[in-house]
Amino acid sequence: MERLFKLNELGTNVRTEVIAGFTTFLTMVYIVVVNPAILSAAGVPFDQVFIATILAAVIGTLIMAFSANYPIAVAPGMGLNAYFTSVVISQGVSYQVVFGTVFLAGLLFLLLTFTKFREMLIQSIPASIKYGITSGIGLFIAFIGLQMSGLVVASPATLVTIGDLRSPITALTMLGLFITFVLIARNIKGALFIGMLVTALVGYFTGHLEINGIVSTPPPIVFFDIDIAGVFSHALYTVVFAFLLVTIFDTTGTLIGVAEQAGLMKDGKMKKAKSALTADAVATTVGSALGTSPSTAYIESSAGVAAGGRSGLTALVVAILFMVALFFSPLVSAISALPAITAPALIIVGCYMMEGLAKINWKKFDDAFPSFAIILTMPLTSSIATGIAIGFITYPVIKLVSGKGKEVHPILYIFGIIFAIQMVFFPAH
Repeated sequence: MERLFKLNELGTNVRTEVIAGFTTFLTMVYIVVVNPAILSAAGVPFDQVFIATILAAVIGTLIMAFSANYPIAVAPGMGLNAYFTSVVISQGVSYQVVFGTVFLAGLLFLLLTFTKFREMLIQSIPASIKYGITSGIGLFIAFIGLQMSGLVVASPATLVTIGDLRSPITALTMLGLFITFVLIARNIKGALFIGMLVTALVGYFTGHLEINGIVSTPPPIVFFDIDIAGVFSHALYTVVFAFLLVTIFDTTGTLIGVAEQAGLMKDGKMKKAKSALTADAVATTVGSALGTSPSTAYIESSAGVAAGGRSGLTALVVAILFMVALFFSPLVSAISALPAITAPALIIVGCYMMEGLAKINWKKFDDAFPSFAIILTMPLTSSIATGIAIGFITYPVIKLVSGKGKEVHPILYIFGIIFAIQMVFFPAH
């Protein structure tokens, strides 16, 4: 393990990596239930999406573990699955045709990954934008935790407001938060994971964690249930472009954010960036052939990093747990159905990811405002890609009008224009 994952060099050990893997898995395992539920609204059979979601996660995460040695998990992305369903409904096409658009987007994604384009993209993003992305993702994660737990709820007057603190799930979340606070304050190793474990036990004994069975037989694999010809006959080119664009920037933003948090960025560069970027491209392509929406690096990986994960061993543990989940779907469903278990970890991880704000020069408006725009936009639009788009649009514009246009890498101007056109004329709702 030491030789394979360079644990000593990264300042970690097997125990820490295993705990980090469990922590990441528990914060993102909801996807194996939520993804089938969303895609089944588009007519895709639940069991087909269930096994496709797990296999896409396993394939992508294993590539991340062994090829890139990063503690980052890959799985079908939230938001992209909702967009998939909306395309099926709004365009009046079969889900097989939309899987065709995902497959083509995945192939283009893979081709781009074998070029220096995405590595150049990461290197061209200025430090202030990278810190803004990390912090924006942190707020987004915390907001997801607040929503899941009922601590924040929808309001017709103010969009969001505080929830009912007497609600059993909300109260259990606050108890989980308090337990985890205490563990972190006492410098207990694996505090996030232990906090989730204790919360689950409390939930079980109070009747909120309902376990109806533990083991089940995995459903059969369905392969290549897609219609590529239908993509061209229905001229769904903008859909292919939307999937490609959102997946690229979702993953790039998450990789930068989590790598920065883990201290794996050196002089603004990611070692083995190409290997890391290949993971989600392969998972997206294979996933579409199996029956799921595009895959992306998961922001919940930051929970494992916060628990000490620094190497691909964390990702390997996540992949193994996803494989195990194939045979324990009733237990996995029960855990993921109780948001009070994972919400406290997401809220606390959100706090950890705000650290980069201290490195932004807030007195320098042309650096500060684009970062602020990203941080503000990500949680309010529930989209990492939208936050990045706003940053890419505002940064070159402000630099240009400030007379500092030459400081901006040419690729940022190109993407600033592309994002502006995409957001106005081809919004991916």
